[in-house]
Amino acid sequence: MSEIITTNGEKQLAIDKRYLKMARIWASNSYCIRRKVGALLVKDKMIISDGYNGTPSGFENECEDEHDTTKSYVLHAEANAITKVAKSNNSSDGSTLYITTSPCMECSKLIIQAGIIRVVFEEKYRITDGLDLLERAKIQLVHLPGTTNGN
Repeated sequence: MSEIITTNGEKQLAIDKRYLKMARIWASNSYCIRRKVGALLVKDKMIISDGYNGTPSGFENECEDEHDTTKSYVLHAEANAITKVAKSNNSSDGSTLYITTSPCMECSKLIIQAGIIRVVFEEKYRITDGLDLLERAKIQLVHLPGTTNGN
């Protein structure tokens, strides 16, 4: 992975930090114990969708099994936000995704197909293949570490 943008002008940086804080608040809705992740989709200065990691609608609100392993059918926050906007009258084409943890490979494929052009994230996950794919797709990546920890 070559370059991830760390700043984008003072005004945009302030906006990005605010939306990341909101994504962190949204993450608190997750019933997952091991990792709570929140996502917001923003287009034309409006939040068009949101999501957090959890089980599909109608399933129990338990993300981990008895061995503290994440259940295979848990949806990631960005997948929830993308599928939620797909059921609405909004379009994610040209939008920005704000997410508390960088996306995995599967979610990165969804991001590309959804027409999202910018991804702003706080925490870089240990596996970066999703970021590598987004970079290859020429999606702007903005890493703002430590944004929601009091900043």
